[in-house]
Amino acid sequence: QVQLVESGGGLVQAGGSLRLACAASGRTFTSYTMGWFRQVPGKEREFVAAISGSGGSTYYSDSVKGRFTISRDNAKNMVSLQMNSLKPEDTAVYYCAAKMSNLYYRTTGYAYWGQGTQVTVSS
Repeated sequence: QVQLVESGGGLVQAGGSLRLACAASGRTFTSYTMGWFRQVPGKEREFVAAISGSGGSTYYSDSVKGRFTISRDNAKNMVSLQMNSLKPEDTAVYYCAAKMSNLYYRTTGYAYWGQGTQVTVSS
């Protein structure tokens, strides 16, 4: 069992940057692939990025590749999402998620979710 709490959302102008953080509870943090997803009202939740338990492998959606960077600090049970060159279409509620699997390149199978944090990018 793992509990996730996101922070760092807010309002930013297009072209700006934000850094999201996710704090995880539990003693086996390195056993979990961590991911970030986002959702706009009326649309399905969309995969954004994932990172393997060791932090050595990452995977991104095409829409954020080259602009967003996922990282994790296993000593602190934290995962972050650095978002640069933000666009209005990045506006969404962003969710941190975890799954006890090493298949970081698969966007399904996440069992644990945070409450979400709003990111709004103005044009």
